[in-house]
Amino acid sequence: MSPDTLTALPPVADRLRQLRVPAFVAPMFLVSTPELVIASSRAGMVGTFPAPNLRSSAELGQWMAQVNAGLAAPTTEDWPVAPWALNMVTHSTSPRLPTDLEQVAEHQPPIVITALGSPRPVIPTVQGYGGLVFADVITEDLARKAADAGVDGLVLVCAGAGGHTGELSPLVFVERVRRFFDGYICLGGGIATGDAILAAQTLGADFGYVGTSFIPAAETMAEDAYRQMLVDSTAGDLMITRAFTGARASMLKPSMLRQGLDPAELEFKVAKMNFTGRKDEAVKPWSGIWGAGQGVGRIDRVEPAADIVARFAREYDAARARMKQVIA
Repeated sequence: MSPDTLTALPPVADRLRQLRVPAFVAPMFLVSTPELVIASSRAGMVGTFPAPNLRSSAELGQWMAQVNAGLAAPTTEDWPVAPWALNMVTHSTSPRLPTDLEQVAEHQPPIVITALGSPRPVIPTVQGYGGLVFADVITEDLARKAADAGVDGLVLVCAGAGGHTGELSPLVFVERVRRFFDGYICLGGGIATGDAILAAQTLGADFGYVGTSFIPAAETMAEDAYRQMLVDSTAGDLMITRAFTGARASMLKPSMLRQGLDPAELEFKVAKMNFTGRKDEAVKPWSGIWGAGQGVGRIDRVEPAADIVARFAREYDAARARMKQVIA
């Protein structure tokens, strides 16, 4: 899909109003793939992947081109193909930001989600071609800063989210942010059912942000052992620690034990902040340590992403029907 083809599509805002399921498949480090993005977006949820999954900006461009090509084919389904999103780390330790932005300007992802840093560096490029910028935030203060920077949307990462996680309850976070922000809000943190997506909208969010449920999808790069661990685990198998990237992260204790590590020794350890991605993979302290959110107990099988989206769609529609009866 060329930039000319992208500009011929309806505006991203219009496409977001037509989602089969009002949710994003969250970008997942060393898990998300172009195949997952394509399958998710064609099934009716916003597919995403994180730029640090690639070793270079050139490879990032190849993945974006693959996604655009995969979403260009006409759909025969009853719902339109959803837009997709690229997640970019804008922390000061990310050396690829300038060259990644060059690739973004060329391939024009409809949505860019910034994380672990200010969204300001990407806003002129993305909004310049008609894309939307969302900022991933974990506190009200960070949400205010992102709103002041001019983002189109916020991803509120709450307690219960997998990987890098927040501390605030969604009941509190959405209400506080809606006092000063009228743009898009994605709500993340333990959302593992269509019912939870509707609950997020009831709180004032526009979309759910779903990660853990899609890790075992057939289209991810998750190891088979990781997939099976998710099927076997519950929220009681999770631990919040700063031991791996320096940021709070929700990780699976069984994966630590599998690497010969003692979770008790890691719980309060704090590593130096490092989000440089896969450049020096051999020294990465999180190799083989797997993340998950509190929705992990909902996973009971490995299946294609389209089937997971279809399950969310059924649950979401059923929840809406129940709520109509409740408020009638």
